[in-house]
Amino acid sequence: MSNVVDFDEALKVVRGQAGSLHKLETDGAPLLECLNRVLAEPVVADRDQPPFERSTRDGFAVRAEDASGPRRLIGQIRAGERWTSAPLQRGQAIEIMTGAPMPQGADAVVMVEHVELRDGSILLLQGRMVRTGENIVRRGSEARAGDVVLAEGTVIGGAEIALAAACGRSGLSVFRRPRVAIVATGDELVELDETPDEQQIRNSNSYGLAALVAKAGGDAVRLPIARDRSDDLEKLILEARSCDLLLLSGGVSMGKYDLVEEVLHEMEAEFFFTGVKMQPGKPVVFGTLPASGGFPAQFFFGLPGNPVSTQVTFHCFVEPLLRAMGGAEVSPPRFAQATLGEDVAGKPGLTRVLPARLTCDWARPEVRVVVWQGSGDLAANARANCYAVLPPDVERFRAGDVITVLLR
Repeated sequence: MSNVVDFDEALKVVRGQAGSLHKLETDGAPLLECLNRVLAEPVVADRDQPPFERSTRDGFAVRAEDASGPRRLIGQIRAGERWTSAPLQRGQAIEIMTGAPMPQGADAVVMVEHVELRDGSILLLQGRMVRTGENIVRRGSEARAGDVVLAEGTVIGGAEIALAAACGRSGLSVFRRPRVAIVATGDELVELDETPDEQQIRNSNSYGLAALVAKAGGDAVRLPIARDRSDDLEKLILEARSCDLLLLSGGVSMGKYDLVEEVLHEMEAEFFFTGVKMQPGKPVVFGTLPASGGFPAQFFFGLPGNPVSTQVTFHCFVEPLLRAMGGAEVSPPRFAQATLGEDVAGKPGLTRVLPARLTCDWARPEVRVVVWQGSGDLAANARANCYAVLPPDVERFRAGDVITVLLR
């Protein structure tokens, strides 16, 4: 039975199913191999961060209560050094470098550009003052020993790796990457090592999906091309049952040889939706295959065969589910807002998700739709760096309108 839903409803359906997932097994991995994986246990600070009062500027450690008169220089502290002489007294100053620990007795740092050096002393420039705590980070102000600094479910990027390293972690416990079976369908497809006839095309979807799966934290399992025969398609779907998720591309439209829904029905699949009111990507299918043959129930997506449609629907629907399968917090696709740089036509009844380029000007990010020849235009999709998301039933969007963009 057909179940074509609005774009917003499809996002809610996927998010709801993602919230029902059981987390996968965990394993340990060296720190640098954890990039883009999901943390399976919290990381705690092994000591106060910072572990000492730290100067945030190159300058001079002083006592703020001193009058604005000269302060005699009595030494220097570099990053990695510790002041071991007597505590700082009134009328004294110690040259200090960014990141160095504060000497005992000092409670502020005067920036080097705010003083005048004169005969072995420093003198504040006219109009300058110094306050207690100025240019200092207090011990433990970032984290106390034992504090959770990275929660379970955190997707690990460069910032998280740096923080884990600062806590002395050379490896982390992470969730297993979901295994994602990829089956491209169609008699017109040939593999990359074959020479296509004039009427044939290369199997680009399989490779594009594998790259997107890897970026979203999964392990791609590329299976052979499924020809437009029910028995061949069923055989490959059964071969994919050992994976956590199945992605099929092509075969989900209304043509005589679009067999994906038919075969999945025969395998007793449950369909959450069989189309989404969007362009491109309207024929996208989402559901589950029941537990069978010793394998648990398995989520599947039937993605449209045109490559831009394939990638758009992956970013909108597959990626949020896949990240949640890998242990990450359930979240929607990564949307942002930008100013439209040109007029763009809307589409009655359909949410348009169009390849676009986002210019990240700090004052006013601007997005422009890429000139394209439809959902088969791989070159246009490669020129884009995001997608402009245009809600339905607006006849025309004007330059200067603030619209939603889908980041990728």
